[in-house]
Amino acid sequence: MASNAKIIGDLIAADSSVAIPGDGVILASDLADGSVTTAKLADANVTIGKIATTVPLGTKNIIINGDMRIDQRNAGASVTATTGNEYSIDRFQTVSSVSSKYTIQQSTTSPDDFVNSVVVTSSSAYSVGASEQFLLRQFVEGLNSAHLLWGTANAKTVTLSFWTRSSLTGTFGGAVFNSGGTRSYPFTYTISSADTWEQKTITIPGDTSGTWLTTNGVGLTISFGLGAGSTLSGTAGSWAGAYYGTATGATSVVGTSGATWYVTGVQLEVGDTATPFEHRPYDMELARCQRYYEQNYGTNNYEVKIQGATSGLTNSSFRVSKRANATTTVYSSVTQVAGTVNNGNGNVQTAISSVISGKESFWVVMSGTSSQIYTYYFKSSAEL
Repeated sequence: MASNAKIIGDLIAADSSVAIPGDGVILASDLADGSVTTAKLADANVTIGKIATTVPLGTKNIIINGDMRIDQRNAGASVTATTGNEYSIDRFQTVSSVSSKYTIQQSTTSPDDFVNSVVVTSSSAYSVGASEQFLLRQFVEGLNSAHLLWGTANAKTVTLSFWTRSSLTGTFGGAVFNSGGTRSYPFTYTISSADTWEQKTITIPGDTSGTWLTTNGVGLTISFGLGAGSTLSGTAGSWAGAYYGTATGATSVVGTSGATWYVTGVQLEVGDTATPFEHRPYDMELARCQRYYEQNYGTNNYEVKIQGATSGLTNSSFRVSKRANATTTVYSSVTQVAGTVNNGNGNVQTAISSVISGKESFWVVMSGTSSQIYTYYFKSSAEL
């Protein structure tokens, strides 16, 4: 310890505000306020990389489920994209002007440090119309993007980073846009080698114009283009006063039959530098996803017991408080038919009257046999 104390002493000998303890160990309490300044730190000694990998920040990434681990709805099964704009893995939604032009699925093909990705596979060689678009997007809740101060003079710069690979090469696109579709920032990135993972980084200056919600509505949207027409594509690298879902001239994944495009490690953070991906604990990421969607479908069933003569009313709590009053559907625990519950004494299916759903819980209302217990699964959505 003596040699360490000498080295430290030599480094700060000119600073009388720091006293060297006898054991050579300097604690925070040994430092006078303001005694450690930026000027006293050697160049490059404290780096963003060191901070990002040693400090459990937990909240720098605005994107939820950016490593594609959570797939409550489909458990890894393939989904065909339709005009209904399905959610594939949690928090990522497909956008399709025409149905059945691609499938999307959670994948175990991934770069180092990741377990999952999501893969889009083109179902045909489709020529995209001028006013058509095919996207993968995530809505970011305004409460989670309010600190960006977009729409004000103090708007903050952000950096989007992600890992991607494709059977195609060339220039690909995406965009950031507001809920009203009146402000958008198209961007491009290049995939240089087919079927090879590459990390991409896009720095986006904060938008000082437009309306950006800071409520529990859509604060901003991040989209990845899979094919879009000229009307819905814009010039990359600048803010526009119109809606564009991707950049002009971007490669169309749906334009080549059998083409694949993967993405994972999606991170959106404040600043002009991409830091290492924030790997949050699984339970934390699941809870964040469950603010928008939760189900117990196919796992442990819930119960409703008929009280009194023939009426039943039961309250079931959500695991996580929802973004807004949820829409809940119940399913028989035996037949999985929506709007029914199962009578455990003989597997008789009974239709329910209604479901009353809030942010914290939901109620199942039905009629049945007195003192009988009925079982069911549920799916609840409060998606943006």
